Amino acid sequence: MNKQFLTLTAAAIVAAVSLGAAAIAQSAGDAANPNGSSAATVKAGDADKAFVIGSKFSEPTGEQMFRRVCAACHMPDAKGATGAGTYPSLAANPKLAANSYPAYVVVKGLNGMPPIGGMMTDQQVADVVNYLRTHFGNTYRDALKADDVKALR
Repeated sequence: MNKQFLTLTAAAIVAAVSLGAAAIAQSAGDAANPNGSSAATVKAGDADKAFVIGSKFSEPTGEQMFRRVCAACHMPDAKGATGAGTYPSLAANPKLAANSYPAYVVVKGLNGMPPIGGMMTDQQVADVVNYLRTHFGNTYRDALKADDVKALR
């Protein structure tokens, strides 16, 4: 096996484990009762239902999508990380100037980034890209639309 394949495989495994851990942690937090006590009952499969509906992620906003999906690799501050793979910084990133570039990467994948856009609706891809492009030191204001994402697929 070549080194690039092993690196991509390791990165995919780390991403999958991180996503699963984030989903379980979020599901456990969501299961707390309305009084705010920490006594939660989490049943097998709860995390899967909280994280994915059918074959799509269930996050309703770009911020939530970033926190529960993207931050697992790119870190909560979007400054990236190096470990089993290299996860580039998305903070103050000039590559995000063209709104179609990050959308393409989410939908199609690039280098070690898996094509996770298949697990998102067009609107979710647009929302997370727009969130990323207007936060973390990024000040790009030309919003990506769901129809733009649809054209990339």
